[in-house]
Amino acid sequence: MKIAVISDTHIFSPKDKLPKNVLSELGKCDMILHAGDLVNIHVFEELNKIKKTFAVYGNMDSHDVKQRLPEKEIIEVNNLKIGLTHGAGNPLKIIDYVKNVFANDKLDVIVFGHTHKPVNEEIDGVLFFNPGSLTDKVFSDFNSYGILEVSDKITGKIIKI
Repeated sequence: MKIAVISDTHIFSPKDKLPKNVLSELGKCDMILHAGDLVNIHVFEELNKIKKTFAVYGNMDSHDVKQRLPEKEIIEVNNLKIGLTHGAGNPLKIIDYVKNVFANDKLDVIVFGHTHKPVNEEIDGVLFFNPGSLTDKVFSDFNSYGILEVSDKITGKIIKI
């Protein structure tokens, strides 16, 4: 199974669109995860038309987004558990923050956003995965998204665009 992972799209208006080349790649995946800061709920609706999408709200999201989406989600795929959250606070302590969000959950992967910087690192048997930002380069030199490949384990790949 192939899962597309995006975050921090920061799309303010329905007339603003996600990059077309990325949308076609998302359509080749089995599922989409969005780790928050969609800003406008139409992003979630557009992604759901492409593939089944799981999303959480982030600190920059509108009231509508926060009303419709949870702060955290746990998705089970092939008996493996993926935790999905946005993250908050000091970017240098983001791993500690997201660990705390899922402190009572036994997970194989924690997907998060917030920092706009990609992370693909295993720590104590858990893969920590941040796809970076699809549309914003404020805190990174490039835009990116991620792919999680799921079989009997989960591996991640960051795709620069």
